[in-house]
Amino acid sequence: MSLEMSNINGGNGTQSSHDKRELLCLLKLIKKYQLKSTEELLCQEANVSSADLSEISESDVQQVLGAALGVGDANRERKHVPSPAQAHKQSAVTEANAAEALAKFIGDDSFDAQHYEQAYKELRTFVEESLDIYKHELSMVLYPILVQIYFKILASGLREKAKEFIEKYKCDLDGYYIEGLFSLLLLSKPEELLENDLVVAMEQDKFVIRMSRDSHSLFKRHIQDRRQEVVADIVSKYLHFDTYEGMARNKLQCVATAGSHIGEAKRQDNKMRVYYGLLKEVDFQTLTTPAPAPEEEDDDPDAPDRPKKKKPKKDPLLSKKSKSDPNAPSIDRIPLPELKDSDKLLKLKALREASKRLALSKDQLPSAVFYTVLNSHQGVTCAEISDDSTMLACGFGDSSVRIWSLTPAKLRALKDADALRELDKESADINVRMLDDRSGEVTRSFLGHTGPVYRCAFAPEMNLLLSCSEDSTIRLWSLLTWSCVVTYRGHVYPVWDVRFAPHGYYFVSCSYDKTARLWATDSNQALRVFVGHLSDVDCVQFHPNSNYVATGSSDRTVRLWDNMTGQSVRLMTGHKGSVSSLAFSACGRYLASGSVDHNIIIWDLSNGSLVTTLLRHTSTVSTITFSRDGTVLAAAGLDNNLTLWDFHKVTEDYISNHITVSHHQDENDEDVYLMRTFPSKNSPFVTLHFTRRNLLMCVGLFKS
Repeated sequence: MSLEMSNINGGNGTQSSHDKRELLCLLKLIKKYQLKSTEELLCQEANVSSADLSEISESDVQQVLGAALGVGDANRERKHVPSPAQAHKQSAVTEANAAEALAKFIGDDSFDAQHYEQAYKELRTFVEESLDIYKHELSMVLYPILVQIYFKILASGLREKAKEFIEKYKCDLDGYYIEGLFSLLLLSKPEELLENDLVVAMEQDKFVIRMSRDSHSLFKRHIQDRRQEVVADIVSKYLHFDTYEGMARNKLQCVATAGSHIGEAKRQDNKMRVYYGLLKEVDFQTLTTPAPAPEEEDDDPDAPDRPKKKKPKKDPLLSKKSKSDPNAPSIDRIPLPELKDSDKLLKLKALREASKRLALSKDQLPSAVFYTVLNSHQGVTCAEISDDSTMLACGFGDSSVRIWSLTPAKLRALKDADALRELDKESADINVRMLDDRSGEVTRSFLGHTGPVYRCAFAPEMNLLLSCSEDSTIRLWSLLTWSCVVTYRGHVYPVWDVRFAPHGYYFVSCSYDKTARLWATDSNQALRVFVGHLSDVDCVQFHPNSNYVATGSSDRTVRLWDNMTGQSVRLMTGHKGSVSSLAFSACGRYLASGSVDHNIIIWDLSNGSLVTTLLRHTSTVSTITFSRDGTVLAAAGLDNNLTLWDFHKVTEDYISNHITVSHHQDENDEDVYLMRTFPSKNSPFVTLHFTRRNLLMCVGLFKS
């Protein structure tokens, strides 16, 4: 494998200065609450090390926090001083909310915090003394019950008692639950329970625990024998047990699918059929073969010796008929735009180029080229390479979008209206002739957003570009007129990601408002709103057949949505942090997801089960992609490492030794599937892209 380096100049300037003391105090606070992933990200962004924290004391942290809170209070007092009547009204509303929280979590019965703590202590002892075969499954009940008891103590107004309860027993839990507990410890008043996302989620959707029937029977017997009405009440209101026949799962199997804020996925969440097959391709033979001439009679007496005309030869590349896939959706399941002749010619060109594709394997790794963005004082927030690998788009923190040409051909604009009228619209090269050679430039910029641009996406036809921003809008830009065509408004908070459908026309976006939305380029209203995640939807990806959309969220779940019905057809749990990247396999059956927990998980969309977890990265996995033939999975992240995985072997092992939905493989030898790891010097990876010939293109931002 060869690795070539190419640098792109993104502007001049130096990184803006920050108050290092305040930053180190913040890091000290984050480290105190064991938020490892957040600490790593902040150290990476601020270019500081954990060793610098030794010079910061606890009193420094308290001083900085106090100063920040004091300034905030002073500003609030300066801005608005409520009248006595307003203060009385606010006090009445607060008391009403507190009373509502008290009634909701405690009821009319007299509340005894000591009684609840004793019940949890007995439950904890029961789990510790259980047989090893059942202990790991039984320990899954500790987290939701601990949290519900905390809610009840806090609703009664005993904030310090509630905090002591969490601090005392949090050591019983797995590390991936600590971050959730930290956010709960920030709750200080009973009325805040009514607005917290996690509290509302655990109230509306019961916490799901998958457990064998034997383990569940043991748990129920413990509650009945000890007469633990307190625990029994919490279990009936807030827990759902998804029981199965067979042996109890071991520690690795339990941890594999745990970590979500709502527990594991129910079996009925993944029972709906998913048409994961690919759509039948266009018949290119009819496009390239000229129409047959009218037949002439062979027995012409005037020309008996005339030679017979030969039939035109068929292109062997195009004569291969695509097999009908039983798992593919019907071509008219969702309305797709009819292909124009120019679109068919683009697909034909792509097919011819793909015929020269390099077959990848462990012995024949892909070559890679790394584009590094230098001197970018405004900060690169995203990067995207067009499907034909001719253009690179980058979004920046100063709300601009910049396009580079990756070939000697320059970025040209349309000719003026008078020149276009003189062109022959029927000519075969009209798409080339309508561009003005004098307007060619190596790079172009788009301005229009009013906040950082978080994602860019090229249309399959390479004539349009989408961008989304912190300003809660999505913009569609023309790559012919080099101007904004449409601004889509619908999200009410920052939009994190946007993607075009592989067949064009449709695109999908996701936002901080916990929704993903399906759009069409010719409508300024969303066609579908996908609702179900409990936190930010951080990333989205279209299925290769354009019928489904995958979303990854900060609630640590991955969902698959049906574009026709708008329903969630798959819910997949297993990540221990926010999901940061998604990619579908070339065949459409598998989905890969990367996370801030440093892991890559492969999912089988036919049943929603976890295939395997790939462990190698030491920081957030920010980008994932499959090779064009689907045999290699490439992943990269903030740890400055590029990893190549043998996906062909992953699927072979999975199919030959099929894993049931209830049981996950308990071993994962990372070196079995890992082909190679390539580090960059000091450049976190922003995006990866395989060309049609399987050359791997990488984009990163150099950090001094």
